[in-house]
Amino acid sequence: MKKYAILFLALFIPLFIIALMSAQGSDNEQIAEEEELKLVNYVLKANRVEREVVDHTSFDILKQDFENAHKVTEACLSCHTERHIEIMESPHWLWERDEVLEGKGVVSLGKKNILNNFCIGISGSEATCTRCHIGYGWVDKSFDFTEKTNIDCLVCHDNTGTYKKEKGVGGYPKASVNLNYVATNIGSPGRENCGVCHFWGGGGNNVKHGDLDKAMLDCSPEVDVHMTTDGEDMSCIECHVTENHNITGKLYALSSENKNRVTCEQCHTDKPHDNVIIDDHYNRVACQTCHIPYYAKANSTKMIWDWSTAGKLDEDGNAMHQNDAEGNHKYMSIKGTFIWDDNVEPEYFWFNGIANHQLLEDKIESFPVQMNSLDGSYKDKGLFKKSMKPSKIWPVKVHRGRQIYDPVNQTLIQPKLWDKEAGKGAYWVDFDWQVAAQKGMDYVGMPFSGEYEFVETEMYWPLNHQVSPREQSLKCIDCHVRQGGRLESLNDFYLPGRDHKAGVEIVGVLLIIFSIIGVLAHASCRFVSGKRCRMNNLNI
Repeated sequence: MKKYAILFLALFIPLFIIALMSAQGSDNEQIAEEEELKLVNYVLKANRVEREVVDHTSFDILKQDFENAHKVTEACLSCHTERHIEIMESPHWLWERDEVLEGKGVVSLGKKNILNNFCIGISGSEATCTRCHIGYGWVDKSFDFTEKTNIDCLVCHDNTGTYKKEKGVGGYPKASVNLNYVATNIGSPGRENCGVCHFWGGGGNNVKHGDLDKAMLDCSPEVDVHMTTDGEDMSCIECHVTENHNITGKLYALSSENKNRVTCEQCHTDKPHDNVIIDDHYNRVACQTCHIPYYAKANSTKMIWDWSTAGKLDEDGNAMHQNDAEGNHKYMSIKGTFIWDDNVEPEYFWFNGIANHQLLEDKIESFPVQMNSLDGSYKDKGLFKKSMKPSKIWPVKVHRGRQIYDPVNQTLIQPKLWDKEAGKGAYWVDFDWQVAAQKGMDYVGMPFSGEYEFVETEMYWPLNHQVSPREQSLKCIDCHVRQGGRLESLNDFYLPGRDHKAGVEIVGVLLIIFSIIGVLAHASCRFVSGKRCRMNNLNI
């Protein structure tokens, strides 16, 4: 009977080891769901003591009917002295910062001068675009960035929800706004203050980012586990920590260097899991890759913008506006054709935190034009590299466009888009690309050949918001699978469970076979030697 038991164990143990290795992935997932949340530099909502805000209704200087918005700023600075100096050094005020671009050196880069494949750029259309600027009166290049009363304090600190900016007047508030009421009811910035611009960039809700959406003002955990009103109910500035009006966090659509960033590690550490295998993924996989499996969860985001179809008018010569079944605009005479999507699976790229940009003066060298290429590769391990940190796999929204360019000069074109009057060359009013291109390029001091065509472009938006509950994060099988995995497009490295290399797999199979043969041989020897020992004992 003993010999059969030995043979059974000889066969069972190798199979058990193989089954155990196969089950390791699901065990890791279960551990990840049950582990305790690690937090640093953050106070949970249940333990939080809300900071009291000074009652501004008691200040005599605010008890007046302000004749204009500049007077409100003047009153604010009479107490908050020197704050204007901090603000005037910030990118939120300047809409530019010095950034190092590969092959181009130090470049002043920002919303003030960068191009994108949404509304292209603000130059020549400042009066309407600066509705999202934290200032008053920026309607053209003559705006005075040194005048402290041009600062708009209320747009960030209004706690009434009644402060609204007017369209096309360079950032001034609507005439209906009660400036006295708003000025006496201010406090720290909330989600509404940040979202009024960052949710609505590109001309509509969730147009640009895909992970910044008005739904986050009051959302479920499934939309955003941090900002849900059923959970921690976090505000933007709890991650985007601010000191002296310097707000941490930068957007790769407008910047290039890996500096002043907001990271998951600042609260969750670089080893947030009670599992070595999962924590080891942190070295080459961004937290966002697993924890943002989808974006645009509540409302659609714009995925494609085709400017080449713009300019169609109805039979009466009026501009058209057509919506899709969900109410998103699918065609506008002033902007062209759009394609939207929701619950979008990200695209994945190696990224080391450094980006480059196609500037207005840059020659187009490849198609589609990369508006902001992300640097990184599997071979970029960080040592002696530009970023000094290894590239990681990141989830990205890729926005694809088709926009105007100069085929002779081989440069993108900044057209003049907006004006309040017809006959000034603005495309949104006059619908003449030739004139709009000439006016726009003259405004920025760049040559225009007189010819234009439309070119395909791509723009990359690394995802950081709309983090899912951990039980909805990606599982091992989402990537480590032979076909249809999330990382199918990243084929510059060997991914266990996905990739098939005959040599590696033959060696692996042979090792398993030899191991089984070795176990069987060992068991047979033990069986034979044991039998001989018993026979010898009987002879004795």
